[in-house]
Amino acid sequence: MPNMNYANIPYVDKPVSRILAGTAGREFTKPETAAPILDGALAQGINTIDTARKYAGAEHSIGCWLEERGNRAQVVLLSKCAHPGLFGRKRVNEKAIRADFRKSARQLHTDYIDIYLLHRDDPEVPAGEVVEIFNAMHAEGKIGAFGASNWTHQRIREANEYAYSHNLIPFTVSSPNFGLAEQIGDPWGGGCVTISGPENEDARQWYRQQDMPVIAYSSLGRGMFSGKMKSNQMDAANQFLDAAALKGYCCPRNFERLRRCEELAARKGCKVPQIAMAWLFAQHLNAFAVVSTSKPARFAQNVEALNLNLTQQEARYLNLEAEQGD
Repeated sequence: MPNMNYANIPYVDKPVSRILAGTAGREFTKPETAAPILDGALAQGINTIDTARKYAGAEHSIGCWLEERGNRAQVVLLSKCAHPGLFGRKRVNEKAIRADFRKSARQLHTDYIDIYLLHRDDPEVPAGEVVEIFNAMHAEGKIGAFGASNWTHQRIREANEYAYSHNLIPFTVSSPNFGLAEQIGDPWGGGCVTISGPENEDARQWYRQQDMPVIAYSSLGRGMFSGKMKSNQMDAANQFLDAAALKGYCCPRNFERLRRCEELAARKGCKVPQIAMAWLFAQHLNAFAVVSTSKPARFAQNVEALNLNLTQQEARYLNLEAEQGD
């Protein structure tokens, strides 16, 4: 039986798996290639799917799978809206948010989305406006929990201060980049937000204090810690990583982290991605990891990482904060 861990998120009426099935890959552009991956995820107890209006074909593929399997009641759907349009056109407004919801709901074959997030921020829009829009959609039964992807913790705090002062539901979910790999560049442009790396300790501390769920995207460094690439292959990284990963994560410090993962994995008799995943869950955050794979069997390895305990010294060693034996 799967050893999945679950947690409750306010305004979501089902337990949420600590690992989410990511659907941004090309396998999700077609229902026939997406279905085996989603079956594999659910078989391992991964009941939560991370998708977005922006992910070409993914919502349609997920919707076909939900309809064919008749399992909508078992599944927690997370989708995202209001991604910038062509040439960076900003879309954080009620018209775009509601239009994206209608399209997502139609593609997903559902009338509600369990967790609904803005995909990007527009700092020119008062955070309170977004709180009002999402509260209205929640009251209409369209969405459960809501929040944002790629918002800074300062902007989320602004939104929630507005919510509390107006007796409204606050943001209860955030999805920044987070993982062992520090993000050295914005992978896609357009305001991607990370809470990884030593410079973002204040953000992580805020999330700890708030106990806010962190849906960590690119939790394995977009393939950096997938196990496909070795730590001595930095010069050949373009053979293993796509352009976004090269821009976001390819640097000597992350390759040293990879080397230390390899070392610790060999010592513990497990896989590199399991070590990197275990590190994420050892950070005392209310963390959930988005994991993408083209091979359903890999979900079993991800789930096993939930039961792989690292010592504080091991976690610090992996993150270059200590040397072995310190």
